[in-house]
Amino acid sequence: MKLVSNRRAYMQGLRDCAPFVVIVIPFSAMFGMVATDAGLNILQVIAMSAIVIAGSAQFTALSLLQEGAPVFVVLLASLAVNMRMAMYSAALVPHLGAAPMRLRMLMAYVMVDQTFAVSVQTFDAKPDMPLGDKISYYFGCVTVVCIPWYICTYLGAVLGQLIPPSLSPDFAVPICFIAIFAPMLRSLPHIVAAGVSILAAVLFANLPWNFGLIVAAFLAMLAGAQVEFWQRRRSAQAEGAK
Repeated sequence: MKLVSNRRAYMQGLRDCAPFVVIVIPFSAMFGMVATDAGLNILQVIAMSAIVIAGSAQFTALSLLQEGAPVFVVLLASLAVNMRMAMYSAALVPHLGAAPMRLRMLMAYVMVDQTFAVSVQTFDAKPDMPLGDKISYYFGCVTVVCIPWYICTYLGAVLGQLIPPSLSPDFAVPICFIAIFAPMLRSLPHIVAAGVSILAAVLFANLPWNFGLIVAAFLAMLAGAQVEFWQRRRSAQAEGAK
């Protein structure tokens, strides 16, 4: 199956994800600047972005490496930050699970927060959308996010030293995550998990090597799963009482 079997769906994906370019450009350029400032050469910066392609995990790993954290801690923290990708994949299985294995592997590699958020909302809103159109739409979203990510990471690494600190684009990171996740907090388990993660991240912020992020992610998943379990049990009890 071709990556783009429906040009119209592909172009719609491009248009729907286009607003995120405003965030992707400064975010990726900022990583290039920070990574080179931390001592990585341009090849290492580009390789890290191309292999990991996950900004939050890249910043986490870079910060831990600068602090001299053991490799296993760096890997564990990066895994914890990226654990949400497993949930993203599970959410996309009903829509893209019938695609060929090679395409699914490629879609998993290029999946980021923006492409998932836009794609899954569109797929949920259009349940009758053919598989080929969904694949084309998904790669339209990917194109407008991932290609600028690679290019601007390189530009940030090369030209970052020319940008004065007063123009630092670090405001883009929290704005990006708020824009992506706030509309998705539609159920009590989601809200509880988000609240627990925020509270735990603050309470455990002083743990060495940013280990508090791992603790916060684990506690948030437990809290969300427990609330969902209670809701299902109450629903089952209500059905049994009828």
